[in-house]
Amino acid sequence: MIVAGAGMAGLVAAVRLRELGVEPVVLEKGTRAGGSMLISSCVIWRFRSLDDFRAECPRGDPELQQLVVERLDDAIAWLESLGAPVVWQETGNPRNVGKRFDPRGLTDALLARAGQVGLGETVPADAAPLILATGGFSVRLARERGLLVRSNPWSEGDGLELARARGAALTGDLGEFYGRNMPAPPARIREEDYVQLAQLYGRFAEVQDEDGRAFFPGPVSWSETDLVQATAALPMRTAWYVVDSAALAERIRDRTVGEMVEAARSAGGEVRELADGRLAVHVMPGVTHTIGGLRVDTSARVLDESGRPIPDLYAAGADVGGISTGGYSSGLASALVLGLTAAETAATS
Repeated sequence: MIVAGAGMAGLVAAVRLRELGVEPVVLEKGTRAGGSMLISSCVIWRFRSLDDFRAECPRGDPELQQLVVERLDDAIAWLESLGAPVVWQETGNPRNVGKRFDPRGLTDALLARAGQVGLGETVPADAAPLILATGGFSVRLARERGLLVRSNPWSEGDGLELARARGAALTGDLGEFYGRNMPAPPARIREEDYVQLAQLYGRFAEVQDEDGRAFFPGPVSWSETDLVQATAALPMRTAWYVVDSAALAERIRDRTVGEMVEAARSAGGEVRELADGRLAVHVMPGVTHTIGGLRVDTSARVLDESGRPIPDLYAAGADVGGISTGGYSSGLASALVLGLTAAETAATS
């Protein structure tokens, strides 16, 4: 059994396969394991109900959404049973339930039980049985659209292309992504700074395009992914967040707006002091993971254009499309649940 990718979905699948008596070989094209999970905030969460999930992601696949809602709590408990260290016992957001893990500790706990992991290795085109967990195509999408990369640097869409060559169908909007507005160039953004440099305060700012005009028509959502998408659609793909002293004191999770602005300044981002005393921060979207991808069923089997499973081909994580189309949900939750599901289906097929 070959698992392509050693991020959350791939490592989870490998560990579960070994629990079920199947010895996997994990092939990771990058130079380290952990994928984008390792450089994330590592909050793994679900909406409180399927109805809430549908309301937030109305164009997503309801059956896959239900799978995440039904399986995630037990899946998180499974991670804890492996010794993965929990940082927060709650998400701090009343809309969802879940836990925040230490990303390095979680990666190490999975690696300790995943078996053989080959780094710098690509998957043979004829590999089978095969679980695809290559992280979607965030890097390619960012390059094509002139955006920043806010993911591991190896997710070019290899899994997508391999599956397509075998007749796989796609689903969801291939131009849609989850990401954050980050300090715009010339800011220096290292992957270890992806979390602390996120400028997550659009709801408290006056948001302007390069000509000083408001471009976002409605209130910013709690996740702010709608504002990120709108920024990415601008001709220059950059915007300004203008904040006053009251906004600087607002708190999002464990940081204030002022702290986020200073993080942008420290990274070399452009922070202007306006004549009226307000601050203007130059931002640009960074792509964390894609939302469109391969069509799968609730057993994580990759489907062809007619809806039939392709033999010996499974997918999990950001390689799967259509779960959160039209909104935002936890990518790590989907990776965890579908990683387990793919392993369980493959082990019994």
